[in-house]
Amino acid sequence: MIPQLPPFDPELDVADWLRRLADIAVAAVHPDTLVADLLPDPPPGRTVVVGAGKAAAAMAAALERAWQERCPDAPLSGLVVTRYGHGADCDVIEVLEASHPMPDDLGEKAARRMLQAVEGLGEDDRVIALVSGGGSALMTLPAEGITLADKQATNRELLRCGAPIGQMNTVRRHLSAIKGGRLAAAAHPAQVVTWLISDIPGDVATQIASGPTLPDRSTPADALMVLERYAIEVPAHVRQHLERDTSAPSPDDEAFERDDSVILARAHDALEVARNVVEEAGVIVRVLGDDLEGEACELGRAQARMALEARDEIATPLLILSGGETSVTVRGDGRGGRNVEYLLGLFEALRGAPGIHALAIDTDGIDGSEDNAGALFSPDDWTRAKEQGLDPADYLSRNDAYTFFQALDRLIVTGPTRTNVNDFRAILVLPRTP
Repeated sequence: MIPQLPPFDPELDVADWLRRLADIAVAAVHPDTLVADLLPDPPPGRTVVVGAGKAAAAMAAALERAWQERCPDAPLSGLVVTRYGHGADCDVIEVLEASHPMPDDLGEKAARRMLQAVEGLGEDDRVIALVSGGGSALMTLPAEGITLADKQATNRELLRCGAPIGQMNTVRRHLSAIKGGRLAAAAHPAQVVTWLISDIPGDVATQIASGPTLPDRSTPADALMVLERYAIEVPAHVRQHLERDTSAPSPDDEAFERDDSVILARAHDALEVARNVVEEAGVIVRVLGDDLEGEACELGRAQARMALEARDEIATPLLILSGGETSVTVRGDGRGGRNVEYLLGLFEALRGAPGIHALAIDTDGIDGSEDNAGALFSPDDWTRAKEQGLDPADYLSRNDAYTFFQALDRLIVTGPTRTNVNDFRAILVLPRTP
């Protein structure tokens, strides 16, 4: 059941009101509400489901339920891979789990099995690919001459350097034997229908999970440029692969002629639902965009300045919403993901300014590699932090925002949501009191 948002009243528990809003935004982009209406009629032959991502298991479960209601006698089979703990119950579609954000051997085995599952299909068969954020790490199959250890090492450096997700996925695609349209090419001549839940700022379909079933127009040279830009060292044989590789199918390849794709949900959808329910609750809304990127703490500081300026201009409450995916350049050994890093930058810049409350979560329920979705704060948390000797600048210098908000008991823990449209950020600004 989707939570209800009560009319806003400053006397309410503002933190609870923001939590309810975040729950509504996440529920709006869950596969349970998205899949059934898109189910195509069965083809003359087989229907094989493959997929990868944090939402893949929930998408598979929703597809299977709709299939059993509409065409229970038609053949259906397949497998998907999701992050540990993000599984869902299916009867005929096998659900595998693997590691994220660091790939492991189970993700490699899952990718090999997907290629096997689509081998030998004919023109009368159809593949339904269920793709969502996280699929790049979960469906890891190294290109010829590349090892899993090579991919793990490269991925580790990509995660630490602060590169945007699109650039990270450009490198991942060109070190892969399944991404960049290669899975669709392996399924040819079967038709491939791809359903996507986007975690990519700008919703570039080929970037979602590095596009295993979609034609790719990037080149190995583009991947090399990313490595050079962030000074990422890779073994000589990895660099040689990128300099020489020609294995990616051409975007004009006949393997893609009958294929189709649709984005089921994206950050924009979550923000629009949030906007609508907040306006119905009597609060003015300003949406900054669904594709904000950049260094997490710097975005927090910039939005703090915006909130402070707004507070001096408004006569009624204002909610500032934004989505996208920030980055964190890792310099310390602390705990935390990009959402708590953003929130701590915001908190530090506001310095307890009266009337400003904020929340930031990852819609998949996991911020980075910790157990929280994100965190929130209210103005009085500044005094509480000072009383406990918590210095925001110190914690930011160590990338330790998780520990900071844990000490204030302000972490948001939801568990896996089984969807993923990336970050959801909300700043509630109340007008100055006379």
